[in-house]
Amino acid sequence: MEIVHVYTKLRAELGRQCLFSDRPAELLLDVLPEPSLVLEFIPKTPREQAQGVDCDMSEHQVNTERFQSNSCGINHVEGGWPKDVNPEEMEQTIRFRKKVEKDEGYINSILQLSSVMEHCIRQNNAVDIYQEYLEDEEEVERSQESPSAKTINVFRDPNEVKRTVTALSWHPDCGSKLAAAYSCLEFQKTSKDMSLDSYIWDIENPDRPEMTLKPTSPLVCLNYNPKDPHILVGGGFNGQIAYWDTRRGSQPVEISSVENSHRDPVYKIVWLQSKTGTDAFSASTDGQILWWDVRKLSEPTERLVLDLGREGNLSRALGAISLEFESTMPTKFMVGTEQGLVVSCNRKAKTPAEKIVCTYEGHHGPIYALQRNPFFPKNFLTVGDWTARIWSEDIKDSSIMWTKYQMSFLMDACWSPVRPSVFFTVKNDGVLEVWDILFKQNVPALSLKVCDGALNSVCVQDNGRLVACGSQQGEVTLLEICSELSTLQKNEKNLLSAMFERETKREKILESRQREMRLKERSRSEQGKEEEGGQEEGEETPEELIIRAEEEFSEMVETEQKRRKEKEDGSNKL
Repeated sequence: MEIVHVYTKLRAELGRQCLFSDRPAELLLDVLPEPSLVLEFIPKTPREQAQGVDCDMSEHQVNTERFQSNSCGINHVEGGWPKDVNPEEMEQTIRFRKKVEKDEGYINSILQLSSVMEHCIRQNNAVDIYQEYLEDEEEVERSQESPSAKTINVFRDPNEVKRTVTALSWHPDCGSKLAAAYSCLEFQKTSKDMSLDSYIWDIENPDRPEMTLKPTSPLVCLNYNPKDPHILVGGGFNGQIAYWDTRRGSQPVEISSVENSHRDPVYKIVWLQSKTGTDAFSASTDGQILWWDVRKLSEPTERLVLDLGREGNLSRALGAISLEFESTMPTKFMVGTEQGLVVSCNRKAKTPAEKIVCTYEGHHGPIYALQRNPFFPKNFLTVGDWTARIWSEDIKDSSIMWTKYQMSFLMDACWSPVRPSVFFTVKNDGVLEVWDILFKQNVPALSLKVCDGALNSVCVQDNGRLVACGSQQGEVTLLEICSELSTLQKNEKNLLSAMFERETKREKILESRQREMRLKERSRSEQGKEEEGGQEEGEETPEELIIRAEEEFSEMVETEQKRRKEKEDGSNKL
């Protein structure tokens, strides 16, 4: 028999207990300096230096992991019919409905439900839950806010070798999805490890793309179909056109043949207004504009060569960079070229020579962006070199408004879909600028540093609140603009219309004066009265003509203002 003795004691009572006590400071050792060792040291100038020891990132148990969600759908099949009724047969379904409607139980149920539903409808109609109270006060407060924007999400290229975001397109229905095209536009920097994929992102989930598009060549442009949100069309770096149906997977449904496609990268592709909703046209630096029906991409339906000599010579054609098509003007479209020209074209012309109507010249380099104002289609915006310019179709020699020359290249621009006076520009230094030309014409209303690299593309959601910017490092930054820049202001359309008319009239006056000066110079040269370097007595110099034209314009404006004021005073007296 084993004898066991159990000894119990608290763990705190085991071992020697530490007892601390307070006592004053005590000098244990005092070492005096040695004078003979002074010569062996070099005195150093005293300085102050601050060092930070904070970590770049900190992790704590309160940090939660991001929830990853997957979107999936189901196919709904109509059910509830008896076995002897075929729901695909119209006669059987009608007969069954009539039979059910005569049933007393069905009639009693409908009468009971109708009274409940009527009560709810009356209750909803009693109070307007969507009514906005104190709207005037909100507008006053909104005008006092300074323009601002905040970053919501950043979508990064999931591949190791980063590529430029060359194009962005919002989902036409809900605006909760964003399609991004990725490509490397610098041919010498491409590598074998570079991915060809482009992606569709869900704006609520930046961790991974919702869908991957797998083209045969990197996509330079990508665009949603405004009529069918499941269909996208894109242009590749090798000049081919492809279209996807998101219901059929990541592979393209059809691709154009190499022989009948562009010879250079497709920089822009736009959907056309048609009954079928399957027509589009594309632009490339090979000097061709090609029209396509995505249901049959074996060959283009129409072709236009951008030869200003109107001879269709492809060797003299201008390279196309940007396109503009307005559905309210189905016969017109505009092309921005590498040479800084905007070419206005008429698609319904009978001959290719008549399709090129006129040109607008005003940029020193390629026109990366070209878009009509959604509220005033006669006025359009262009971006090229270091400036953004606003044009009028009636003035071909000069733009009516323009920004000052920036320190870096402007890469893309677009109008706000809700405010006619607001447009967005992105620059090569990673800055997003928001211009409100009714508020300021010389400087942007908001300038925001989005990233360290260059910004290459910008796209605004249909509600005007969300702005997506694509960078050269493969990042898509999603920003939310303040309500002041995304809400239509009071009397904004009338004020902007008056501004465009005033600037157009001013340019017309200056253009006519310039034409008169040229005619005078031509007549003097024909008559031979002008000596070299001299000037006839009594004639005005070009500077004096410009000053006189500006004075005449100011007098016209003052006369018009006085007339309007007198008219208003007369109406007030009545």
